[in-house]
Amino acid sequence: MSAKLKQLEDILRPVVEGLGYEFWGIEFRSQGHHSLLRVFIDDAENGIGIEDCEKVSRQISGVMDVEDPIQTEYTLEVSSPGMDRPLFRLEQYEAFAGHQVQIRLRMAFEGRRKFQGLIKGVEGEDVVVVVDDHEYLLPFDSIEKAHIVPEFE
Repeated sequence: MSAKLKQLEDILRPVVEGLGYEFWGIEFRSQGHHSLLRVFIDDAENGIGIEDCEKVSRQISGVMDVEDPIQTEYTLEVSSPGMDRPLFRLEQYEAFAGHQVQIRLRMAFEGRRKFQGLIKGVEGEDVVVVVDDHEYLLPFDSIEKAHIVPEFE
């Protein structure tokens, strides 16, 4: 996790959790003079509706105005993780063992950057993924982006 993401999470996690929601994760994309800050919230019991996102967005906006951690213009989005939820922490991989996942690495591992397979679990700091009957131990720190692949029946 970059220093900027860590700083933003340290500021925003208490706001989200103080409102009674789970802080699922955060994305920050710096795009020149205009950036995007996306905050994912969850509520396992009730789900997330637009009203929840609006409530959290108002609180986050107020805190961001005071703390001012982003020096350029930015757009704030507050969202539920959805069915194709992104994964940000090792605990989330562990919780979704048995689910299909798409993972993109920062650098190639065994000749490839993209993996899609079944999450088997976590071993130490590695995510264990089974792709075509081959088990990969992907170092968590090398994962650029990952999300659950929704399964429809």
